[in-house]
Amino acid sequence: MIKQYGNFNKLNSFLEKSKEIFNIGILDKYGKRGVEALASATPKDTGETATKWSYRINRTKEAVSLSFYNSESEDGFPIAIMLQYGHGTRDGYWVEGIDYINPALRPIFTDLANEAWEEVKRS
Repeated sequence: MIKQYGNFNKLNSFLEKSKEIFNIGILDKYGKRGVEALASATPKDTGETATKWSYRINRTKEAVSLSFYNSESEDGFPIAIMLQYGHGTRDGYWVEGIDYINPALRPIFTDLANEAWEEVKRS
């Protein structure tokens, strides 16, 4: 026979507080930093792609996420993706991609994770 005493009030309280650390202000701060880092790191020919970065904060009942987007495209294909992964040309040549997105965002996400962890530890 198994008996259980008590409840999960403390755990639920901790999880609710932890969820609140991902408030819009913190994510907004890191979203702006991410857009600046991406714009700075984007390879520039005309400079158009670098100016087209944006971010969105998506919140559901279960989660919150920070996503980055680039609206510059050519024939419907995102130029930021072409720059990142490479692409073929009309002449049949291959242009090698440059990994610029991951290095630009790595310190942003590291700082965000560290700040979130500090908030959790304070709770």
